[in-house]
Amino acid sequence: MSAPKRYTITSALPYTNGPIHIGHLAGVYVPADIYSRYLRITGNDVAFICGSDEHGAAIPMRAKKEGVSPQVIIDKYHAIIKKSFEDFGITFDNYSRTSAPIHHETASEFFKKLYEDGKFIEETSEQLYDAEADQFLADRFVTGTCPKCGNEEAYGDQCENCGSSLNATDLINPKSTISGAKPTLKQTKHWFLPLDQYEDFLREWVLVGHKKDWKTNVYGQIKSWVDDGLRPRAVTRDLDWGIPVPVEGAEGKVLYVWFDAPIGYISSTKEWADREGKDWEPYWKDKDTKLVHFIGKDNIVFHCIIFPSMLKAEGSYILPENVPANEFLNLEGNKLSTSKNWAVWLHEYLEDFPDKQDVLRYALTANAPETKDNDFTWKDFQDRNNNELVGNFGNFINRIVVLTNKYYDGVVPTPNEFSEVDLQTLTELRAYPGVISSSIERYRFREGSQELLNVSRLGNKYLADEEPWKLIKTDPERVKTIMYVGLQVAAALATLSEPFLPFTCKKLKSILCHSELDTASTWNDISTKEVLLPAGHQIGKAELLFSKIEDTDIQKQLDKLEATKKANEAENKTIEPQKETATFEDFTKMDLRIGTIVEAEKMPKAKKLLVLKVDTGINIRTIVSGIAEHFKPEDLIGKKVTVLVNLAPRKLRGVESEGMILMTETPNGKLVFLNPDEDGVNPGAVIS
Repeated sequence: MSAPKRYTITSALPYTNGPIHIGHLAGVYVPADIYSRYLRITGNDVAFICGSDEHGAAIPMRAKKEGVSPQVIIDKYHAIIKKSFEDFGITFDNYSRTSAPIHHETASEFFKKLYEDGKFIEETSEQLYDAEADQFLADRFVTGTCPKCGNEEAYGDQCENCGSSLNATDLINPKSTISGAKPTLKQTKHWFLPLDQYEDFLREWVLVGHKKDWKTNVYGQIKSWVDDGLRPRAVTRDLDWGIPVPVEGAEGKVLYVWFDAPIGYISSTKEWADREGKDWEPYWKDKDTKLVHFIGKDNIVFHCIIFPSMLKAEGSYILPENVPANEFLNLEGNKLSTSKNWAVWLHEYLEDFPDKQDVLRYALTANAPETKDNDFTWKDFQDRNNNELVGNFGNFINRIVVLTNKYYDGVVPTPNEFSEVDLQTLTELRAYPGVISSSIERYRFREGSQELLNVSRLGNKYLADEEPWKLIKTDPERVKTIMYVGLQVAAALATLSEPFLPFTCKKLKSILCHSELDTASTWNDISTKEVLLPAGHQIGKAELLFSKIEDTDIQKQLDKLEATKKANEAENKTIEPQKETATFEDFTKMDLRIGTIVEAEKMPKAKKLLVLKVDTGINIRTIVSGIAEHFKPEDLIGKKVTVLVNLAPRKLRGVESEGMILMTETPNGKLVFLNPDEDGVNPGAVIS
C-alpha cells in the first residue's frame, strides 16, 4: 500500500435537469466514494469534490418544456440531487453548484487568464441558426444524424450512441429542437481553444506516460482522437443561459459548458477550503498531489483532452494522475434514458428501500461496467442481496454474534492453543487488507467487493468446518478458541466493509461495540495486529445486517418499468398520414371476404413467416403471412379472418401467396385480426 499522500478526487458534475439514476451511480459516484473512503481510512489527506452543473443547454430546454425559468429548474433538481447523495451516503467533502458566485468568479478569471496570454484564437464562422426561434443552435438545441455512427438522434455536442464529441455543424440533416425547423447557417464570432497545438503535449503525457496504468477504454478513446487530428474547439456559445464571456465584444455570449463545468471542480475546492480554513492551492497546484477524475465514458474527451489542454494553457495547475472512466449501465436490457424515464431514480429507490442503501451500492459495484457495458436487472439485485449479503456476509455475522451471546453472555472468550486450521485462517485473514487495497488502488472495485465477500466466506467455512455448536458439549475449551478466531474475522469485516458497505460497517461496529475498544482496529491493524477483538471485550446483541428482498418487492419495480415502457410506446406511436384519395371505383376493385384458417405451419428457416391454408368460400388457398412472432400455428386453426382475395399472387421464399390477411397493431405492438366473430358468418361472405 502506498504511503500517505494528498489526493484531490473529483466526480462528474451532474446536470440539474433531472434526478440521479443508477447509471450515474454505477459509472461515477459509487466508485468515487469507495476510493475516497478507502483513502481516508488508510490515513491520506483527501478532498472529494463535486457539485451541480447548472449551465448546460439541457437546462433551458427543460425549462422551456415545463414552462418555467431555468432558475426554477436548477433549484429544484439541485436540492433533489444533493439530498439523494446525502441520504445514499456519498461522502463529498464539498458539493457545490456552478451558479455559485465563487464559480462564476473562478471561471471568468480562468478565461481571462487564457485570453490575456493569447491562448485563444478568435474566429467568425458560420453556425446553425433557427430563424423561427431567432436563436443560434448550440449543443442540445439541435439534433441530427451522427457522422461517425449514423445515429439519427445525435446532439449538437455529442452522440450518445457512439460517444463521439461533435460540433453542431457536424450533424447530417440537423433539426432545431426548439421549433423543429431545419436550421440555416449564419455568421457569428467565437473564441476557440486551438487543441491542435496541444497534440504533442497530449501524446507525451497520456499516450506515452500513461500507456500502462490507464484503463484501456480510456486510453483507446484518447488515442483515437489524437490520431484523428485535433481541431480548434469553440469555448463560447450564443446563449442567454450561462456565465457571460468576460471580454469586450462578447455581448450575448456565454462560456461553453464544457469550458466552465470542469472549472467547477476548482471553485468547489475553493469553497470547501474557505469553509474549513484551508489553503485550496496545494490540492490543485502541488505536484505531490494526486488528482483523479471519476467520470463516465461519454465524458472522456472533455476530461482527457479539453480540460488538460486548458490546464496546460493556464500553466500553474497539476494534471490528472488517472481518469478511471466506466462504461455504461443498461437497465433490464435497454439503454438508460432520462428523457424516456427508463431509469431507476435514486430518490425513488430510497423511498421504496429506505434501509437498503448498501444493497444498491453492492449490487452496482459487483456488476460495475468497468470494462464493458453491463446490465442491471431487478432479479440480479434480489439474488445478490439474498444470496451474497444475507446468505453469506449476514449469515456469518449473525452466527458468530448469536453463539457468543449464547455461550459467553457476549464476552469474547480467552482462546486456548491454536490448531493448524486456526493459524491458517488467521494468516489468510491478515492477507485481505493488502488484497483489497490492491484492487481499490487499481480502480478494480468490482474485484475488491468480491474479495470483501471472500472474508465472510472464510468465516463461514471456518465455522462450518469446526462446528462449535456440536463441540460445545464435548470440548468446550476448543469452542472458546473457535469463537475467538471467528470474532477476529468479524472485527476485520467491520473495518474492511467501510468503503463498500458504509451503513453495514456502522451497524456491525455497533454490534461488536467496536468504538469502545481503547484502540479500535484500523485497516493496517488487520495485517499487523494479532488481536482485533481482545478476550474479555463485551459485544452487543445480534441484529440482522441485511434482510431478504421478497418477490413482491421486485415485481413492484418491474411493474413500474412495464408501465413506463407502455407509456413510451404509446407516446412514440405515430398515426400514419392519410393516403392519396381513392375513388369509389378504386375501392370496388378490392374483393374482401371472410375466410377460415384450416391449416397453419411455420415457413422453414424463416423467423417471421407462417404458411396458412385459408378457406375463402371460393377455394382453399395458400397465404403467407408475417405473423409467426405473434401467433402459434396451432392457435390459428379455425380462426375467422378478413382476406383480400384478389391481390396479385406473389412468391415468398418459393411459396406462392394468393391473398392478404387484414390486421392492425395495438399501441403496445400486439397484432390483432380484423375479423367478425358473429355466428353464422361463413367463409366467402363478402365485406362491402
